[in-house]
Amino acid sequence: MNPYALTIMTLSLAMATTTVLASYHWMLVWIGLEINTLAIIPLMTKTHHPRGIEAATKYFLTQAAASALMLFSSTMNAWMTGEWTILHMLETPTILLTTAIAMKLGIAPFHLWLPEVLQGLSIKTGLILSTWQKLAPMAMLLQISLHTNLYLTLLLGLYSTILGGWGGINQTQTRKIMAYSSVAHLGWMIAILNLSPQLSLMNFYLYILMTMTLFLTILTLNTKNMPDLAISWSKSPPLMALSMLTLLSLSGLPPLTGFLPKWLITVEMIKQNLTALILIMLLSTLLSLFFYLRLTYILSMTLAPNISFSLLLWTKNKKNTLSPMIIPSLILLPVTPLMTPTT
Repeated sequence: MNPYALTIMTLSLAMATTTVLASYHWMLVWIGLEINTLAIIPLMTKTHHPRGIEAATKYFLTQAAASALMLFSSTMNAWMTGEWTILHMLETPTILLTTAIAMKLGIAPFHLWLPEVLQGLSIKTGLILSTWQKLAPMAMLLQISLHTNLYLTLLLGLYSTILGGWGGINQTQTRKIMAYSSVAHLGWMIAILNLSPQLSLMNFYLYILMTMTLFLTILTLNTKNMPDLAISWSKSPPLMALSMLTLLSLSGLPPLTGFLPKWLITVEMIKQNLTALILIMLLSTLLSLFFYLRLTYILSMTLAPNISFSLLLWTKNKKNTLSPMIIPSLILLPVTPLMTPTT
């Protein structure tokens, strides 16, 4: 891609997300989300591959349908209340708006586009889609969190945790596994959205941190599927060991960072007398844990056949730029009292 075109697309992404975050008028929010969608389409198609074109088409159609539903719900709310401000929402438009944002984020049962789109993209574009593109819709959900329907958010969260874990079990492509991991994590965020927006925001921050760490690790080692993971030890043994711990942190195992949001969300839901629901969600986490442990097994306990005189491709004279991200992805659990939202 032309460097000038790439710069324009990147600046458009940043400007659109900033516009959404700074807006209180629904039309400005809708315009920002549309610019955000149109700016990433050229990045998806820059590889000139049929899979990239297919992924961009699926992404565009899904986002266009979600944007139309969002515009319809915001127009209905403005017609009923006489205001376009975000903070004045009625129940029926809020249900439609929550559904539209769930489509944009890839929350189950509106998640079927996410694995296919992510598989057809490059790792760099997949990183943008899994992290930056979720900032604006998640900010909208947090702003209307007090007006969302509790039963709808709990149902979406339950579906996402179950389907996210179930769908990732039989996957061998790392990008599809990350897509289903994203669905499962978004389920935890939306389940607690109405009860404690602060916990949902903290979970989102930690998800962005751990997902960026794992995507950049995959990009550094150029591993696109499970067989590639088995031969990555020769590229950088320390990075592979830390990647194994990052996977375990993303699965939510203590005493790593990923255990923190699940622990706090579980405590909050038990306080709200939702013990049965959180028990099902915790059991569904075991499904996600299965494919995380399978990746960990391939990384740590599987060694590809190597002849004795083969050269090891150890990375030398390269600065480890992942260290500032790997460290908080693993050892933030001791600072739990400082990160716990006050009530």
